[in-house]
Amino acid sequence: MNRTGATLVVIALCSAIAGFLLSRAASTPAPLTVANIEQSPPVPAVVDVRGLYRPDFSLADLSGNIRTLSEWDGKVIAVNFWASWCAPCLQEIPELVYLQHRYGDKGLQILGIALQKPEELGEFIAEYKMNYPVLAGEAAVIEIAENFGNSFGALPYTAIIDRSGRIIFVKAGPVTGKEVEDLIMPLL
Repeated sequence: MNRTGATLVVIALCSAIAGFLLSRAASTPAPLTVANIEQSPPVPAVVDVRGLYRPDFSLADLSGNIRTLSEWDGKVIAVNFWASWCAPCLQEIPELVYLQHRYGDKGLQILGIALQKPEELGEFIAEYKMNYPVLAGEAAVIEIAENFGNSFGALPYTAIIDRSGRIIFVKAGPVTGKEVEDLIMPLL
């Protein structure tokens, strides 16, 4: 190869590398700053499933018995997705225990859905004096949460279902006892 041919190969190679780097830089998102976060559209935390009929599901309780959501049809149900390693989830539990105690005989059913193995929860449930059913699983819980609108896998995540089976409320993140109480009172 003569000198002119070698020079053309080097120029072509450098052009290809430069083109690759430029195209890559153009497709790389800008670093997050306060300015471009404020300009970005908000990312929804949930798919809006309010007004839809609740999906049914089956999961094991702590004794290994398969339970279905339809067991509690006709009640106002607060389905709470949680895990024992989730700090905001732990803050909700005492308030949910209180609500189950106060309104259980009026038709409220709190239902805990834990994102972990059932055998990991026995001592935890006893320590927190959880007075409502807890069902558990791993991959199945993620799928169930998605069916309730939780497309990002947020924990805690709560859905409230009215007596006719319609989802009336969903929230990614912790709920307060007052917030749940205000929602369920007209339904009981």
